[in-house]
Amino acid sequence: MKRGTIRLGLVLFPAVAITASLFVGRYPVGLREVVGALLPLDGVSPTARVLILDVRLPRALGAAAVGASLALSGAVFQGIFRNPLVDSRILGVSAGAAFGAALALLLGIPWYLVDGFAFGFGLLAVLLVVFIARRFGNSVLVLVISGILVGSLFSAFLGLIKYLADPLDVLPAITYWLLGSLSGTRWDTVVKLLPACVLGAGALLLLRWRLNVLSLDEREAVALGVNAARLRTWVILAGTLLVAAAVSRAGMIGWIGLITPHAARALVGPDHSRVIPASMLMGAGFLTVLDLLSRSLMGSEIPLGVLTGIVGVPAFLFLFMRHLARGGGWR
Repeated sequence: MKRGTIRLGLVLFPAVAITASLFVGRYPVGLREVVGALLPLDGVSPTARVLILDVRLPRALGAAAVGASLALSGAVFQGIFRNPLVDSRILGVSAGAAFGAALALLLGIPWYLVDGFAFGFGLLAVLLVVFIARRFGNSVLVLVISGILVGSLFSAFLGLIKYLADPLDVLPAITYWLLGSLSGTRWDTVVKLLPACVLGAGALLLLRWRLNVLSLDEREAVALGVNAARLRTWVILAGTLLVAAAVSRAGMIGWIGLITPHAARALVGPDHSRVIPASMLMGAGFLTVLDLLSRSLMGSEIPLGVLTGIVGVPAFLFLFMRHLARGGGWR
C-alpha cells in the first residue's frame, strides 16, 4: 500500500468516526439536521440541535482526545522500554489515577473535583517511580520494577477504599467509574481535557525524532550525543500527563495503549517519527468508534472498559500470532 494512501486513511479514520457519532444513537437524526445544527441554519428542532452540539459532538471529541492520548502514551512507553507488552500500567499511573478518583468519591467530594484527584494521584505515582529510579540508577529495569511496585501499592490502597466504601451508594459509583465511560462528557469536560492532551502530545511530537535513540543501548545513545536518562524522564512525564488526563476523565480503559501502537507499526513501520502520529490518529478513531458502539448496541450503555477488553483481546491475539508466524523479533 502506498504511503500517501496510508496517510490519507489515517487522517480520515477519526474524522469519519467523529462524523458518524453525530448521526448514530438511540435518537436518530438526519443529514439535514446535522448540517443545520453545525452551520447553523434554521429549520432544526431545538432537541436535535442540543443533542448534536451539546451532547454528541463534545462526547465524540472527548473520545478522540482520550483515545489519542492513550495510544500515544502506549507507543512511546513501548519504544523507550523496548518492550511490546508495555502500556501506561507499567509506570503505575493508571493505578494512581484510579486511587485518586476512588478517594474523591469516598470523601464525597463534588464530581467536578474527582478529575483533579485522579490527575494529581496519577502524576504522584509516576513522580514516585522517577524518584526511585533516579535514586537507584535510572536504568530501564529499575524503572519497570519501580512502576510495578508503585502500581501495586496504589492498587492495594484502591482495594482498601472499596472495602471501606458504602456498598449501597459509593461502591457502585467507584465500580462504574473503574469500568470506564464517557457518558458525562460535555464541553466543559473537553475544555479541561484538551490543555493536558495538547501539552503532552505536543512535547512528544517535538521529541519524536529523538525517540528512536532511546530504543538503542544506553552507551550507543551517549555516543550519539543524547542524554538518554534525561530524555527518557521527559518522555515519561509527557506520557504520564496524557494518561492521567485520559484516566481522570474516562476512567480505566485498557488495551488502547497496547493494541493501537502495534497496528500503527504494522502500517507505517517502526520509525517513531511515523509511529507517533499514526498511533494518535488510530487511537482517536478507534475509541470514538467503540464509544459509539457502547451507547448504541444496547438499551443501556456498555462500559468502555468492558468493550475495549472484548475487542482488544482477540485483536492482540491476532497481532501476536501474526508476529510469531513471521518469525521476527520485536523491531
